[in-house]
Amino acid sequence: MKYDVIIVGAGPGGIFTAYELVEKKENLKIAVFEAGHALEKRRCPIDGDKVKSCIKCKSCAIMSGFGGAGAFSDGKYNITNDFGGTLYEHIGKTKALELMQYVDEINMAYGGEGTKMYTTAGSKFDKLCMQNQLKLLSASVRHLGTDINYVVLENLYNKLKEKVDFFFDCPVEKLEVADGGYKVFTKDAAYECEQCVISVGRSGSKWMETVCEDLDIPTKSNRVDIGVRVEIPAVIFSHLTDELYESKIVYRTEKFEDRVRTFCMNPHGVVVNENTNGIVTVNGHSYEDPELHTENTNFALLVAKHFSEPFKDSNGYGESIARLSNMLGGGVIVQRFGDLVRGRRSNANRIEEGLVHPTLAATPGDLSLVLPKRILDGIIEMIYALDKIAPGTANDDTLLYGVEVKFYNMEVDIDENLETRYPGLYVIGDGSGVTHSLSHASASGVYVARQIADK
Repeated sequence: MKYDVIIVGAGPGGIFTAYELVEKKENLKIAVFEAGHALEKRRCPIDGDKVKSCIKCKSCAIMSGFGGAGAFSDGKYNITNDFGGTLYEHIGKTKALELMQYVDEINMAYGGEGTKMYTTAGSKFDKLCMQNQLKLLSASVRHLGTDINYVVLENLYNKLKEKVDFFFDCPVEKLEVADGGYKVFTKDAAYECEQCVISVGRSGSKWMETVCEDLDIPTKSNRVDIGVRVEIPAVIFSHLTDELYESKIVYRTEKFEDRVRTFCMNPHGVVVNENTNGIVTVNGHSYEDPELHTENTNFALLVAKHFSEPFKDSNGYGESIARLSNMLGGGVIVQRFGDLVRGRRSNANRIEEGLVHPTLAATPGDLSLVLPKRILDGIIEMIYALDKIAPGTANDDTLLYGVEVKFYNMEVDIDENLETRYPGLYVIGDGSGVTHSLSHASASGVYVARQIADK
């Protein structure tokens, strides 16, 4: 079958590519191939009753499917160039912000209306952070929540399905350059197109590396973020989350001068498992609906590691640490902060008697046997630093889940049009190594769609 445009991946980048193409050029023949399930079939089997931990499904409903990994990750759209990727280096800061705001308008038009936009501009916490050797990054944050984000995705799919051919549970096995375009191979068929947009997200990192090797597309090493997910009573961070919702706070450690940052803050949220290429890691999300709120807030503390010569496999390093955690704990490990600093393993009794009721069934253990000392020292330093602006963060009963790993694709060599060395072959979203967020990935999809439409 022949298409004008084939999009590989139905995450935010792929969805917004398809949306903008339909808006700009309604007569184009477009196909989207997605390795995961359709939205309505994305259901994690963990129910806390019969299934309490990750059973390593062949296709992780949390990580892949229509909506990508962002479908169940709290629906936070950070409108900023300060973090979330380096899209602005390719298209300019003004254009990047303009496109992120355009994506926000679309989200509002398709079910997100009434959700709140938070901002750090002029916040009193900026000064408080500086006084305690912390830096609050600048951003506007639209919080849809996992529940409203699902509604937005459902409405977008209903708009697109009549004009775009979607192939779910249909991973692309190979991509070839053909005369006048590209050939896409699945398990049972081959498809041709003039323009091809690859948007496979973080979970498609290994596949993306293979494509770049096959087509001799230059790449360079990216970083990997390694750390833990912290869970505390929501009241401890409420003065921050009520005003800012998502506070991106950075700390530079005293001994190694590593940067430790907060990431993916979920007020009144839950901690969840993720399965990336068979490795179980931890994440978190929350809902907009107050009836679905918990008494806890969770957020990640991550340390970025970027390797050069002679070792360049940042993702391989992160995977080895995550595999060690899985080996020791059978999945995710949880430890009380008090036990960690005392050098002892947490057990079920101490966690059960603690003041923080865990929202994820994880194995009590010892994170010091998993995380490298340099990374763990940085995390402990950061927790004490946060305790100065949010007293109670460093309480003994604070829970630390490990490990949390954010894998970033090798950064693909693309130009100012997000196009590879092959005309008409674009790489966007987190799969490009250029974006690291919902807003940046979505904006990159809009940008490339406009390039294609103009042609």
